[in-house]
Amino acid sequence: MINGEKTLDRPIRWAMIGGGRGSQIGYIHRSSALRDHSFELVAGAFDINPERGKDFGISIGVDPDRCYPDYKTLFAEEAKREDSIEAVSITTPNATHYEICKAALEAGMHVVCEKPLCFKTEEAEELVKLAEAKGLVVGVTYGYSGHQMIEQARQMIIHGDLGEIRLINMQFAHGAYNTAIEKENPAIKWRMNPQFAGPSCVIADVGTHPLFLAEAIIPDFEIDNLMCSRKAFVEERELEDNAFVIMNLKSGAQATMWASAINCGSLHGQKIRIIGSKASIEWWDEHPNQLAYEIEGEPARVLERGAAYLYPEALAEDRISAGHPEGLFDAWSNLYRRFAIAMDLANKGEKANFWFPDIHAGAQGVKWVEKCVESADQGAIWIKY
Repeated sequence: MINGEKTLDRPIRWAMIGGGRGSQIGYIHRSSALRDHSFELVAGAFDINPERGKDFGISIGVDPDRCYPDYKTLFAEEAKREDSIEAVSITTPNATHYEICKAALEAGMHVVCEKPLCFKTEEAEELVKLAEAKGLVVGVTYGYSGHQMIEQARQMIIHGDLGEIRLINMQFAHGAYNTAIEKENPAIKWRMNPQFAGPSCVIADVGTHPLFLAEAIIPDFEIDNLMCSRKAFVEERELEDNAFVIMNLKSGAQATMWASAINCGSLHGQKIRIIGSKASIEWWDEHPNQLAYEIEGEPARVLERGAAYLYPEALAEDRISAGHPEGLFDAWSNLYRRFAIAMDLANKGEKANFWFPDIHAGAQGVKWVEKCVESADQGAIWIKY
């Protein structure tokens, strides 16, 4: 159980790029990183508007002299300090991730990056090589994977509880963009613009989340080929607001993905169902503390977070006893804790022996989006992965 005791000798000196006032995800980054004494927020370039960013930084307790106008100034000025930052979180629009991540790695900093890492596989591979050459950790915030029942699902598959894995059904299908709300909401507008969002909207924005859940739960999840169809149902949109993907895996299993922003009435709609030769499991992120477990020929059952019958690996990140609900902030805190431990080990010349959404996961997401777009834009043909 995690009970607030320090894991590291000292917290990692940390900065944020983006995530200022009005950010959709800035607060959950800060709350999660600071929760377990793993990181210390000492600097930042919080906003594209320098004055607004400095005002925000001061309001959350950052030294005014370390509230910088942009990431380049942040890196240059921090490099002059004996107590310079060791890690940075990138919470800016998609189109900026590659250049900032590359600059951070070149400056010798560990990185936590919002997905996607970049838009092109070549860029992702470059970042992978750079991080490995410098011995630096890059974490990608596939935040839902920090929920404890994801680890339980992984252990059930490792222990053979489901038998041979045959089918994986994934979806992240909400209804929030069912109308052209981007015309009135600046926080949404960039997601529909290929200049800022990249070659895809829902495939990249929501589809990569359950994709990584599948990769985390199923250790041998490797795609052989895929077929994708995508469409913008709301007029004048340049990028898709709905997509379907079919994948054949190298193991012989098949997987499907439904990514959508026009699923009317659905608040979130992220689910993953894994079907084996003996049993099936299903996880829904709106009820993250439960995992459905259905054995053929037996009554359906629901496994609960924190219960003594779970595998030890799934109980390791309990923050409160069974019966109390944990949420997305807890999941992100678990991931940030793993990021910090991995970074601390890297600082000592060691490698983490546990899974987390790392730079390889980020690169995989970039490749998957690229292949889906390639398939869809050629008329939904099969593409070799």
